[in-house]
Amino acid sequence: MSDSGRDRTGADRGVDRGTDRSDFIDAADRALTETYEEPMGIEEYVDRVFERPELAAHASKYLLAAIEDAGTRTVIEEGEQKERYRFFDDPHNDGEHAILGNTEVLNAFVDDLRSIAARRGKEEKIVWLEGPTATGKSELKRCLINGLREYSKTDAGRRYTLEWNVSGTESGGGLTYGDGPGGDEDDWYVSPVQSHPLTVFPKEVRRDLLAAINDRLDDHIDVRVDGDLDPFCREAYDYLEEQYRREGREDLFSAITDERHLRVKNFVVDVGDGIGVLHSEDDGTPKERLVGSWMHGMLRELDSRGRKNPQAFSYDGVLSQGNGLLTLVEDAAQHADLLRKLLNVPDEGHVKLDKGIGMDIDTQLIIISNPDLEAQLNQHADRAGQDPLKALKRRLDKHEFNYLTNLSLEAELLRRELTNETTVWTADSYDELARKIREPIHISVRRDDGEVRSKELAPHAVEAAALYDVVTRLDADDLPTGLDLVDKAALFDAGFISDGEERREKDDFEFGSDPRDGEHGIPVTYTRDVVADLLHEPSERHHPDLPVEDVLMPRDVLNGMADGFVDAPVFADAERTEFENRVVQVKNRIFSQQEEDVLAAIMREKRVEEETVEEYIEHVYAWTESEQIENERGEYEEPDPLKMKVFEIEHLGRFDESDYDGTDPGPAVREFRTEKIITALNRHAWRNRDDEFRVADVNVKEIPVIRTVLGSHDWDDVRRAFEDFDPRQWDDPPGGTETAAVKARAVRNLQEMFDYSEASAELTSRHVMSQVSYRWD
Repeated sequence: MSDSGRDRTGADRGVDRGTDRSDFIDAADRALTETYEEPMGIEEYVDRVFERPELAAHASKYLLAAIEDAGTRTVIEEGEQKERYRFFDDPHNDGEHAILGNTEVLNAFVDDLRSIAARRGKEEKIVWLEGPTATGKSELKRCLINGLREYSKTDAGRRYTLEWNVSGTESGGGLTYGDGPGGDEDDWYVSPVQSHPLTVFPKEVRRDLLAAINDRLDDHIDVRVDGDLDPFCREAYDYLEEQYRREGREDLFSAITDERHLRVKNFVVDVGDGIGVLHSEDDGTPKERLVGSWMHGMLRELDSRGRKNPQAFSYDGVLSQGNGLLTLVEDAAQHADLLRKLLNVPDEGHVKLDKGIGMDIDTQLIIISNPDLEAQLNQHADRAGQDPLKALKRRLDKHEFNYLTNLSLEAELLRRELTNETTVWTADSYDELARKIREPIHISVRRDDGEVRSKELAPHAVEAAALYDVVTRLDADDLPTGLDLVDKAALFDAGFISDGEERREKDDFEFGSDPRDGEHGIPVTYTRDVVADLLHEPSERHHPDLPVEDVLMPRDVLNGMADGFVDAPVFADAERTEFENRVVQVKNRIFSQQEEDVLAAIMREKRVEEETVEEYIEHVYAWTESEQIENERGEYEEPDPLKMKVFEIEHLGRFDESDYDGTDPGPAVREFRTEKIITALNRHAWRNRDDEFRVADVNVKEIPVIRTVLGSHDWDDVRRAFEDFDPRQWDDPPGGTETAAVKARAVRNLQEMFDYSEASAELTSRHVMSQVSYRWD
């Protein structure tokens, strides 16, 4: 998996963890100094955007730039390789609010932003993000807020607005929110809706100015500033214009925008400053929720001679707060009455404060909802052309979030829910990712009696819960012949499965053309709650020497999840039955994983060294190509038939003396060497070639078929290696027996190789041996 772009986690701002408290004060000073700029005049601002046109970006262009600035990384989702924007990993906040999965949905969202920013036909659309609970929609909201806030603190992401000062003119401070304490800085009032600095220019001048700025842009998306000054700023502008016009000034614009009256101010994007968020619990009239309300006390104080003075407006509605960048309507079904009023905001860019007072808006509008909003929108669908909501539905650009269908992502999400882990998982290979999936969790739990105990979620326990979640979300109707849902989950996560000694890619299978994967299933919140409850319950298992009551095994988790369906109101009866029927597949797969661990631990000292494997491969290759091999003395000699024979009999366990004529291989051995070893070697080399068709050094244990043949063991291998071993004695083997010695080494190896504790190693190996003993004879 690869990364591109900068890692902008905040570490690059140089906060050094010193031991002196003054180090932290200095680091804080540096961080704030780098965050803000001193106010500047309008001329200096114009000079700056001529040098760096991107600083004048309109809302959708800025949002797009913030997302693209973080770069991309390569991921595997639903068995396919995709490029993912790292912005959605919440890198500025150490991944705390990362959106896991749904990369295709997020990429489509970014594509829409690109079209909107470039005015390529979607600018009239309202972006609608829909999905069931626990699919990442709320995390997206937090991720957008975090990412935009931190991006606005960087040089590349500076955001600017206007502030005004009308003191010093003939009739004094007409621009005010009250008497105030006075003083120079106290006379400056910032635009309450983050007006773009270029809106101060007359339209015809601004048109030519933007053309000159866009000529200097490096990308294909022009900067657009279509609106006028907001009413608050217009009040200051008009006041100053009137004062200087009375004085007979011919340079009216220069006088109005003189640095004594107008400054361009850098601000940090946050909720209320460029980001508006309408929460489900927010109430008020539609106008109050969208733009704000009139402050009647201020109207009386300003005494504007019968007219409504825009200085007496609160500007605390969601569109006012989000002007200049982003407006989010959360749980949109709770604000369905507002949606029709938002209908024309994206393309007209205008709202009303009052009948005679309007305000231009530049904001990217996004609404977030559960599926219940769609039900409301379709309530009149049977009226066809008379549907009163048809125009609104036509304006909504829907992106559906689904439940995760990748095992690794679900395991990562579940660990986040159960612990304080926030780091986004990245890996160079699927083997590395698989190790993360199966890792145990150690949690401190306070019992009802106040005692704090350490509880272990054994290796594969999180994997079991995550796999069960994923299996309930997969569509069973489009399964290719020979695959079950667990196989499909493996294909979706790794992009391949091992079918015997062959590796089969997802493209090798034909799935249905209209899959419903991820549309329903067990939500992670249900699984989290089940596991949390189990962690607080004492186990009924006991062992005289081990604290096994503090170990939660994979089968405990799966049984707890299945048992809880009856009392969980979130599931319908049909879903309960369907999910219960799928747990057996998961239990079988997890048991096979535990069995592989125990076999590897038992046979650890019997494993083949990599040098021996490489030597065998070298001899087989030379034998196939009729070539010679260079020995340690630098001399060339024929491949050694005895070495190959010994390796194939003793290490592979696939052949015996009857398959050879002396040291000459028989037909079965010849076919194995050419078809299973050399063909796999060539296939691996072809897959790992570079752009110039060069092949890097091949690690033979990275070849799937060879790894399967050489890196795994079965119980026949155990029987051959330990002739007196008896799995029926495993729970309490007699002292001095081979079984006791094998068990002692295996329990120790499970801890060293796979991070088992002594207790979970004991319980896992007992569980495996209880099944093996049935078929031992």
